[in-house]
Amino acid sequence: MDFGTEFGRKLGTRQEFVALAKVAASSYAEANLSIIRYMANTQKIPGVYVTLNKPYATLISEFKREGIDSDLIIFIDAITKTSGGKIEKQNDCLFIGSPENLSDISLSMDQAVRAVPSDTKFIFFDSLNTLLLYNSPGTVAKFIHFLSGKMRIWKVKGIIVSLEKESNRELVDELTQFCDITIELGGAA
Repeated sequence: MDFGTEFGRKLGTRQEFVALAKVAASSYAEANLSIIRYMANTQKIPGVYVTLNKPYATLISEFKREGIDSDLIIFIDAITKTSGGKIEKQNDCLFIGSPENLSDISLSMDQAVRAVPSDTKFIFFDSLNTLLLYNSPGTVAKFIHFLSGKMRIWKVKGIIVSLEKESNRELVDELTQFCDITIELGGAA
């Protein structure tokens, strides 16, 4: 299944949006890559990829293997330091402490969005579920509310990914009010 095309079809003609992409766990990696391929390769939109799950080096390898144009993307990596990975200075990546530090994530996103040299841009936030490992549901809800407001101020195409899990269904339902559209991909219910 081409999740990127499905994502684009469900967005329709929206130019600026905050989308909550609910993804089945079994389709998570494929859906993320497909959405990024759609944004960077098909739509040719530069953007910011906030990763809380996979280190920058892993993503770059996956993007190359999948033919995704990573030259259009600035990465914010909140996992390499947490997992004890080696950090080498990169021109296209901001390394921050951990998914627990929401202030650092927010400041880095602001910095990265300003660095993207285009009026049309996207932010891909991967993923809501990882934030819940490090923060309380109430803190995550407040952060996503804040983040969705910032995305609107920045006039970006905002994509927030959430695994469809029974344990966080109430939070995801609450977060849908902060988003313009909820898109279910890969069997998410």
